[in-house]
Amino acid sequence: MLREILEALKNGLLELGPVGMIFIAVLDSSLLSIPEINDVIVVTRVLHHPAEVLYWPLLAATGSVLGCLLLYTLARAGGETFLRRRFSPEKMRRVERVYARYGAFALLIPALCPPPTPFKIFVATAGALRYPRAKFMLTILLARSARYYVEGVLAVLYGHAVLRYLREHGITIALGIGAVVAIGYGIARALRRRAPLSAEDRRLSQTANPPL
Repeated sequence: MLREILEALKNGLLELGPVGMIFIAVLDSSLLSIPEINDVIVVTRVLHHPAEVLYWPLLAATGSVLGCLLLYTLARAGGETFLRRRFSPEKMRRVERVYARYGAFALLIPALCPPPTPFKIFVATAGALRYPRAKFMLTILLARSARYYVEGVLAVLYGHAVLRYLREHGITIALGIGAVVAIGYGIARALRRRAPLSAEDRRLSQTANPPL
């Protein structure tokens, strides 16, 4: 019954064209959860209207940012109480540890990955932890734009096989993206550690550790 209602809502909103796409993405990223809905709509739309690959993925990404911002704002206002009502303590602790260790990458990776990768708990935790709002929105916009544009281009090139591949190999794709980002993060940290100290850094280091 619920699925039929959601399907009718989706079809009704799509009658509105680009505005409907934004509304669907807002709902999916905030109050509702309709797995793959944005990916399916982007791929299907581009299959029938290839020229729209230039902007339709951006509509989905924009709606996703707005929906995530709504969830972020609710979690920011509600804090841990908001999180405890929706997620188990163990999941909350695990996600908080990921944020403490990886910062923006903790949000970037799940935003890039297709379902069934958990995502909303990372969005809500960002709000509860008061992650910087502008940085939050930029991270979501970049990640979701990259995801939907890649899917759109692949749909133009390979057709419906893209959706089937995403459904069958979503976890593998998510793990692959996570591994690539983690390796890049590790390399960046290693390079920062090896970089020579600036004059200001050397001065601060000497101030903190004066010679005996």
